[in-house]
Amino acid sequence: MSSPPESGQREKAEAFAALHAGAPFVIPNPWDVGSALELQKLGFPAITTTSSGFAWTLGKEDGEATLDEVVEHVRALAAATSIPLAVDLENHHDAIGRVAEAGAVGASIEDWDGKRLYPLDEAVDRLRVAVEAARSLPHPFVLVGRAENHIHGVDDLDDTITRLQAYEAAGADCLYAPGLRTVEQIRAVCRAVSKPVNVLRLGDLTVPEIFEAGAQRVSVGGALTWVARDALVAAATALR
Repeated sequence: MSSPPESGQREKAEAFAALHAGAPFVIPNPWDVGSALELQKLGFPAITTTSSGFAWTLGKEDGEATLDEVVEHVRALAAATSIPLAVDLENHHDAIGRVAEAGAVGASIEDWDGKRLYPLDEAVDRLRVAVEAARSLPHPFVLVGRAENHIHGVDDLDDTITRLQAYEAAGADCLYAPGLRTVEQIRAVCRAVSKPVNVLRLGDLTVPEIFEAGAQRVSVGGALTWVARDALVAAATALR
């Protein structure tokens, strides 16, 4: 498949970068082309992939999709939609060029290798590789540095903040610590950094509360996928 036209890519990239300098926004996570098109029809200004939701469409667990599969997923979503698309690259720090060529105008890089958190120095070095690749593109590319400790059971807000500050210093355009569960945690993170912060909506947190605490954008991870899956299972169970 051919890559997106450069003019369209630049327009999406500039629009996505501008979102991070404007009013706070919600960026939902489609799991396939159909769900991406529905979210676009609903008027969301941008979308970002879900690693867990996409893996589910392949019959795999989160983290099991190959990089080739992720790149083709990005290509399909970017070709089908007209709004900016970002991608959860998990820990593929060296794949910025590939997903940009496929149509993404942003990506997040995790500091988790599937089994453990990377030591901070190593995580920063990996992020710098991604930053260098993003800056070499002919259009803006919003790179998100992610601190994965909370989502993997390391409930250490000081460590989260230290990691996010290091990723900001390394050149990340946006910062993200999935697993924050209180307004107080979100506020502390947002006050500790100067770059835009993405927050994963969890539990009873509301979007207005998250924005009030200082977040620039709100995503939902695989949540929409599981709503769809549960509706499928309920309907199919009744049919059976």
